[in-house]
Amino acid sequence: MLKTEGRRRLSAVLRGGRTLITVDDAAQALGVGRSAAAKVLARWQRQGWIARVQRGLYAPVPLASTPGDQVIEDPWTLIPELFGTAYVGGASAAHHWDLTEQLFRSVFVCTAQPVRRKTHIVHGTTFVLRHVAKDKLFGTRVLWRGRTKLQVSDPHRTVIDMLDDPASGGGVRHVVDCLQSYLKRPDASPETLVGYAERIGNGAVFKRLGFLAERASAPNALIAACAERLTMGNAKLDPALPCPRLIRRWRLWVPESWKQEAADD
Repeated sequence: MLKTEGRRRLSAVLRGGRTLITVDDAAQALGVGRSAAAKVLARWQRQGWIARVQRGLYAPVPLASTPGDQVIEDPWTLIPELFGTAYVGGASAAHHWDLTEQLFRSVFVCTAQPVRRKTHIVHGTTFVLRHVAKDKLFGTRVLWRGRTKLQVSDPHRTVIDMLDDPASGGGVRHVVDCLQSYLKRPDASPETLVGYAERIGNGAVFKRLGFLAERASAPNALIAACAERLTMGNAKLDPALPCPRLIRRWRLWVPESWKQEAADD
């Protein structure tokens, strides 16, 4: 149990209202060096007043919590501190924008930081990471979760990202559902999709988008724009799946069942 002085010092550290506490935060609030601050935080962790998220990073434990409770109620608030310049994308963003009702346990994050491990488990939450170059960080919106400011891909960028990397969208079947939902939105914009795809610079995006847009009876202008921008070579509809059949019109390898459903020129 914390004594009066201990409670005062803990209150000083928590007064900033941040979701997470770093060693530097504690050092500044307590007016001590980093080594002394780290020892104080470690002691408070042992006493159950804060929880260790990862090395040098802690979260306050709510007074009403019991052992075993999830300390971080909203894992998205961890993203800026853990992954720097980053945004929520893929299937997570798709759910945020109501492009899907399917909720994945993992949180999909695109970050400008180097990605050494694709899967990052922090405090019971699995973050699936994807590196994005800084010059490709566009098409995002500001999102406030409590006091934490973060970024989420807008609906257009969400669709393009999932076409760029179907795994980030939970697989191509789920990406199809999201694309169909997107096309029904009042703010759906074929021009924005094409513009974003051009900026991404992956020719496979236009092949997948054109093929799927044609199947979804999307506006002819979108289908034509994709056809005009086809690059040389063939791509796979979903790199995670066996794709033995070629749709020559779109220079796209697809699974056997998709070949049977598609019209091949």
